[in-house]
Amino acid sequence: MKQEFLLPDLGEGLAEAEVVQWLVAVGDTVTLNQTLAEVETAKAVVELPSPYEGTVSVLHAQAGETVEVGAPLIAFEVAGEEPSVPDAPTTGDAESALEEKAEPNLVGYGAAPSSRGRPARRARRVGVAVSDASAEEAVRAAAPHDAVATAVVDAPLERPRSTPPVRKYAKDQGVDLVLLSAEMATVDDPAPLITRRDVDAYLARISERSTAARDTTPVERTPQAPLPSGERMTRIPIRGVRKHTAEAMVRSAFTAPHVTTFHTVDVTDTMALIASLRADRTLSEHRIGPLAVVAKAVCLTLPQYPGLNAFWDESAGEIVQNHFVDLGIAAATDRGLIVPVIREAQSLSLPAMADALRVLASTARAGKTQPAELAGGTFSITNIGSFGIDAGTPILPPGQSGILATGAVRRQPWEYRGEIALREVMTLSLSFDHRLVDGAEGSQFLKAVADILQEPGRALLY
Repeated sequence: MKQEFLLPDLGEGLAEAEVVQWLVAVGDTVTLNQTLAEVETAKAVVELPSPYEGTVSVLHAQAGETVEVGAPLIAFEVAGEEPSVPDAPTTGDAESALEEKAEPNLVGYGAAPSSRGRPARRARRVGVAVSDASAEEAVRAAAPHDAVATAVVDAPLERPRSTPPVRKYAKDQGVDLVLLSAEMATVDDPAPLITRRDVDAYLARISERSTAARDTTPVERTPQAPLPSGERMTRIPIRGVRKHTAEAMVRSAFTAPHVTTFHTVDVTDTMALIASLRADRTLSEHRIGPLAVVAKAVCLTLPQYPGLNAFWDESAGEIVQNHFVDLGIAAATDRGLIVPVIREAQSLSLPAMADALRVLASTARAGKTQPAELAGGTFSITNIGSFGIDAGTPILPPGQSGILATGAVRRQPWEYRGEIALREVMTLSLSFDHRLVDGAEGSQFLKAVADILQEPGRALLY
């Protein structure tokens, strides 16, 4: 019996996912919960377990393709008899029968499919009728494309007709299939099927016109060394984690009024404490470092400055203060910046904080951070010092009112007990939402964190 597996909602209402790689092929026999594929959502790479035990019969998408939630992803042949077909049921009876028989694939995999067929393509409006001939000519004249006159469309059209490989090829080449479809359209065939040959012809035509334009305006050039062979440009599709990060940062930057304040602090005593803890054989396995101490100092200080551990609820017209700390730690990965969260960080000891940071970093580098681990942070830290940078102006993660950037620890001349001495110093950069936090509260919080780093014994006051 054939069973279709639809792409489930992988968390927080994400609408689509990209197939990173298949771990099975057509004809393979799979067991229940065997990993089928890795897919990348807007937040993380997720492994999909098999909801069936059987043989893979169809892969509905190839690696690199994007699949919408609820669309068929893979089909199986599983043991069992084909369901009996009732005698000429009415349309309403058939729909009711399917609804009664439908079952979820696995717990947490969302709603079950309501039909066995592939989802119908939705009509998309790719153009708007232009009735004013002069306006149409002005638009065409201003367009930087290889624009030609096309038939005016008076009704919504489907997306350009092509196969998935052709769509991917056109995307990689930077060709807009909407423009190409409009160029190829005729009165008799307003929605032609676009092939790879059509894309290549379009690219060649644009290249010829560009060459002709250059040849008509000769310019004397100074002899130069030959250019290196190979591609002149690389186009990287904006998708996955990087797309989500870009959207979140733009939304945050244009929603919350950011203010950043800086403070450079002598952390010599903190570095001496870290060295002594690492030398202690009972603590050496925890690998306590400066970031763990900063994180602990933040958790100790936040309860005194609740505005920095809060969020702005626009719909309710309220400022919501959190009485716990879900600490976000910015992590740079090959797929872009992510901010996984350490839950209830205020309850962790310094060794437990160091362990949590180590697990978080290794999981992020491996691309195994789950979507649930990226949601719900209340305050964040970004360690730009790991790149040798002293200070910056970090952007707030959406829904948070504060983020602290820790700079590199540098040994340099510093005033110490009335004299100049070589000390280890660090610059802290605090960005906060000025709707919730005024300058005084932000500055006081930053100074309180710096005081603990300058004199670690002050942690006993909290």
